[in-house]
Amino acid sequence: MRVRRSRPIVVRRAPGRSCQARVQLGTSVRKAAIGRGSVKPLKREGDGGTPLGRFPVRLVLYRSDRIPRPRTSLPVRAIRPEDGWCDDPMDRNYNRLVRLPSKRSAEGLMRDDRLYDLILVLGYNDRPRIRGKGSAIFVHLARDGYTPTEGCVALSRRDLLAVLAEIKSGTTVLITR
Repeated sequence: MRVRRSRPIVVRRAPGRSCQARVQLGTSVRKAAIGRGSVKPLKREGDGGTPLGRFPVRLVLYRSDRIPRPRTSLPVRAIRPEDGWCDDPMDRNYNRLVRLPSKRSAEGLMRDDRLYDLILVLGYNDRPRIRGKGSAIFVHLARDGYTPTEGCVALSRRDLLAVLAEIKSGTTVLITR
């Protein structure tokens, strides 16, 4: 018996727009923002690029004080006030969820701007982790006007919830040029 793989979420840079993209899952296409450095085949920490490649969706994080628990078959975890993501290449917890305050550099996940109210954590540079290759590559909520991210993919809340409802364990995100 042949196992059927789930369809990937395809992220393709929008023609003529280095920091905007189109996200396709099946027949639906949605607008998105990508990194200020566009799509990079050789992503480095702090370059603002969105990495080129295929990455599994590892985990869904959400702000339980702002949105209800998302309906999905993927692993889900509520973001806690002490949650952060380590972005210091010299730290042993580089590119991992950490507890704040941290002795090293880490980005807090309880943001005031609502960008991290819902996050799909991508399996980028996590198995194995390579120092300086980039961290905290997520699919998260977009700013008004779909302004560039620091390297993530960003969708409207409505679109991210719709994508989340359609995907399942084993779904990958394919980021192309």
